[in-house]
Formats: sequence, structure tokens, C-alpha cells
Amino acid sequence: MTGQNEPKLEIRIIPVTPFQQNCSLIWDRETMDGVFIDPGGDAEKLMQAAKELGVNIKEVWLTHGHLDHAGAADEIREVTGAPVIGPHKDDQWLMDDIVQQWQKYGITEGPRNVVPDRYLNDGDTLTLSGETFGVVHTPGHTPGHVVIYHEPGRIAFVGDVLFQGSIGRTDFPKGDHQQLIKSITGKLWPLGNDMRFVPGHGPMSTFGQERKTNGFVSDYMLS
Repeated sequence: MTGQNEPKLEIRIIPVTPFQQNCSLIWDRETMDGVFIDPGGDAEKLMQAAKELGVNIKEVWLTHGHLDHAGAADEIREVTGAPVIGPHKDDQWLMDDIVQQWQKYGITEGPRNVVPDRYLNDGDTLTLSGETFGVVHTPGHTPGHVVIYHEPGRIAFVGDVLFQGSIGRTDFPKGDHQQLIKSITGKLWPLGNDMRFVPGHGPMSTFGQERKTNGFVSDYMLS
């Protein structure tokens, strides 16, 4: 993300929760202002990482409302005063159920339900220290899922829509397999084959690599 065109931004991926969800900490190395994308849990761990790096958390961005992506958002907002932005309003029902969902896994302390300060819609933009990030609405895994991307840095934060070699689950309530495929091919592929992405779990990849090798959404499988 610190390529030749945009040396200002840095990224640190911090796995959180028993699900090892990829929380991304992005910051501007000049202003040291930053954001968390999908702080799903372990708020103290995340805040300690920000402190060690000297990053001032200005906003929290959410791709969707599942417990392992949004569970620490409210606590970080309380500690930092940073507004929570995203996902699309169609995921509020999930964010109203975070505490109860975690209880099913035996976790009763830490996660909180959250109501964002602002929802995101297709075509919206986000800003960090003058750097603009685009937003696309990508339902299928959840109805209110969004993907956040930085065009100059050629990197996208795709939550649980797409993974290296796989795609998001659609067997959860309100999941829709065909809608997910449409979101991937209609909203992500147009961003370019060289676009790198941070998935919600597992290693990074590029859209081009997935179009070649992904057994669910490769050009060959969908042809």
C-alpha cells in the first residue's frame, strides 16, 4: 500500500477473535491519523497496537455486521471518540445481535452491539488524511456488506465476500449465493486484475489471481 504512487499510507493486519479475523489498521505516515477496518474483537489488543505505532484512530470502518467483524467497534468508539462508519443499513439486524451471537460461543465479555454513526451506500467515499477510498455495496454473504477500496494504492478490503481460493458463505440467514457471485463479478472484477485485497480471513490475493484460479468464481468456472 506504500507503493511508488502513494507512499503516505501504511497498513498493518491484526488477526482478532477466535475466528482469526483480519482487522486492518491503516494510517497516514505523515499525520499518523488512522482507521480500523473490521475490528471484530480484542479491543485492548487493537488499541495497544495503535499506541505502539503512534497511530491516532480517527474512524472505524465496517464491511459488514457479523460478530467477528464488528464486535469491538463500539468499545473503540467509546475509547477514542472515533465514529463508526458502515456497513450498509441492511446489516443493522446483525449488529443488534452481536452480543447474543457471541454468547453462543461462550464469550460473554467484550463484544458489544453497535449502531454506526453513518451507514454506507454504493458509490459513497471515505477519507483518511486527504486520501479517498471508494465503496461498493456487495450483498450476498450478508445483505448489507460493502467493500472499501483505495484506487491509487490498488488495494481493497473485501470482508467476507472473497477469499484466496474461496468465496463467502451464503448459508447464513439472508445469504444469497447468486447475489454473491453477482457482487464479485459485477462490483469487484471491474476494479482491475491488479487490485490486491485483504479478505476477512486468510492470506491476501489479487482479483486477477482469483479470476484465474478460484474454483468458485474463476472466469473458466463461470463461462
